[in-house]
Amino acid sequence: MAKIHVNLDGRTVLVTGSPGFIGANLVLKLLKTMKGGTVISLDSMNDYYDPGLKAYRLALIEQAAKASPAQHIFIKGSIADKALVDRVFEQYRPGAVVNLAAQAGVRYSIDHPDAYIESNLIGFFNILEACRRHPVAHLVYASSSSVYGGNKKVPFSTDDKVDHPVSLYAATKKSNELMAHSYSKLYDIPCTGLRFFTVYGPAGRPDMFYYSATEKLLRGETIRIFNYGNCLRDFTYIDDIVEGVYRVLQGAPERRKGEDGLPVAPYALYNIGGGKPENLLDFIGVLQQELVRAGVLPGDYDFNAHRELAPMQPGDVPVTFADSGPLEADYGFRPVIGIRDGLRWFAEWYAEYMKQEHPQ
Repeated sequence: MAKIHVNLDGRTVLVTGSPGFIGANLVLKLLKTMKGGTVISLDSMNDYYDPGLKAYRLALIEQAAKASPAQHIFIKGSIADKALVDRVFEQYRPGAVVNLAAQAGVRYSIDHPDAYIESNLIGFFNILEACRRHPVAHLVYASSSSVYGGNKKVPFSTDDKVDHPVSLYAATKKSNELMAHSYSKLYDIPCTGLRFFTVYGPAGRPDMFYYSATEKLLRGETIRIFNYGNCLRDFTYIDDIVEGVYRVLQGAPERRKGEDGLPVAPYALYNIGGGKPENLLDFIGVLQQELVRAGVLPGDYDFNAHRELAPMQPGDVPVTFADSGPLEADYGFRPVIGIRDGLRWFAEWYAEYMKQEHPQ
């Protein structure tokens, strides 16, 4: 599909879910590259994981804003609050929107379904409605590799059928894609959905395996390795994710009319994944080496004594593997950072972060 260039300079860009992990890094990228305009962060700062980490990221954003020609505004609130979303769009009139706000996590959705309906369905509906009433040049939103469920065909393509989610989280993300497509068609809203594949890196989400494993090992606890380690994951470093989002944001699907004279949905969907699935046990091995190298753990740490192989958990899938070819074809980009570099940068960041949090 043809793309229309969206010049971000001088515009107001709304990023929901900042200062979450991906949102914060995207805002930092925007503040570094925009030559003017305003970046708005909207986040509820909830306690799904340590709010202190979100505050840490927000402090990085505020520091970066001091040196940026673009202005930064942080608004605390939930996208499920319709009145708040309407007020933000009415007051600031964003020209481009990146919706990253969502209740994340597959396993958490097993026992906390309400949170997913509120944020991922009601919240996303509020964003779509606001974009309908206050037209935007481009709405980019986060989907997830989880929509592929137990698909056996690899690599996963956005042309694959994804009608059998194995978690409520995946079902809400697939619902986002359907909702966005209908709004794109009905109201001619340029929309692009991005299916992210296992994002990791410095200042990431503590509920993600690499981060939670680090903290458990540091406390001398045992890490559980599901499906007995027989999982393949398409790990994607945060900088690759952000570069992909940044490029996509500046290239909106073209508005055009069909043969019936009605708008053809200016809608697109892409995978952003490493394109090189890693065995979970290999990933853990590299993580352990880098934690020792960074001084997070001692060189004589007995890793084997702190591992437990466990069966597959409900909602998990054995393989994720992205076909990112269309992203490369349309935007000239595909993820390039491997797990050795990515985990090294995470381990080095974690060592410094722990010094700040727990100074001797």
